[in-house]
Amino acid sequence: MIANVYDKYRQTSVQTSNPAQLVIMLYDGAIRFIKSAMQGLEINNFEQVNTNFGKAQTIISELMSTLNHDYEISKGLYQLYEYMNYTLIQANIKKKPEPAHDVLEMLTDLRASWLQASRIVVSDNSNG
Repeated sequence: MIANVYDKYRQTSVQTSNPAQLVIMLYDGAIRFIKSAMQGLEINNFEQVNTNFGKAQTIISELMSTLNHDYEISKGLYQLYEYMNYTLIQANIKKKPEPAHDVLEMLTDLRASWLQASRIVVSDNSNG
């Protein structure tokens, strides 16, 4: 019952979010999965590691596929996401947390930037 309510809430959140909020949600998911994979590394639960790195990579691939290439910044973001995916693969293969930690930092920084940008857009829209 509770899971159904939560799923319904998540579905409604996605359907009513603006594009910037959706990107932030994707970052949140990738960050959560990388943290879970790193926890799996700590306890040698390699199924948890592989599953969660895979989920984070799927989200990063989604971020790559939704870039609007009309903007110059998209090329840089695409390359950064590509690097993140490669780095997560290496972390998973080598079962080392350091590469994943680097990706976690990058995603956290990008998330903060998107959050600030979305606040500016909301502020500008409410003032204009």
